[in-house]
Amino acid sequence: MTSETPLLSSAIDLVSREVRAAADDLASAGADEWGERAAAALGDAERVFVLGAGRSGIALRMTAMRLMHLGLDVHVVGDATTPAVARGDVLLVASGSGATAGLVRSASTAKSSGATILAVSAVAESPLAKLADHLLVVSAATKLDRSGTSSEQYAGSLFEQSVVIIGDALFDLLRRRRDISAERLWRRHANLE
Repeated sequence: MTSETPLLSSAIDLVSREVRAAADDLASAGADEWGERAAAALGDAERVFVLGAGRSGIALRMTAMRLMHLGLDVHVVGDATTPAVARGDVLLVASGSGATAGLVRSASTAKSSGATILAVSAVAESPLAKLADHLLVVSAATKLDRSGTSSEQYAGSLFEQSVVIIGDALFDLLRRRRDISAERLWRRHANLE
């Protein structure tokens, strides 16, 4: 191994620095306002649907699981048992580019059905942004940006990492507001309730 070969600790430092910087940028991007609106929409929702492609979709599956632990009726768009979206529902959708055709079509269908659209994207002016009732813009590279300008990490990695953090933060906000203890969440998670 040469001195030019990166170490895992160096890569961890890079990832954590970039995630911290993106999180800091979210405060000025209106994260608190988006969080308030998202929390209100989720609290009033008949059902919650999550939608994302690739790694963003995987990140939102994590959020879906946590929202289910809170007792919300949550579905992952595209799963075999997912019902049709309707008025009173919320669609939480993440797309770095905000232009992924299938996601935009699904968000458009949900909007036409009367659902509230909560969107997370790296692009403020995009087809998804135009459909969103509430948009949170993450300062990160999209999957097609390999310039290294917005992030030294590969493609959309920083955006996807941010989606995980936003989802967990939204869950924690809702859990604390509903005053649900960790013990009660565990009992629900372990199917003891």
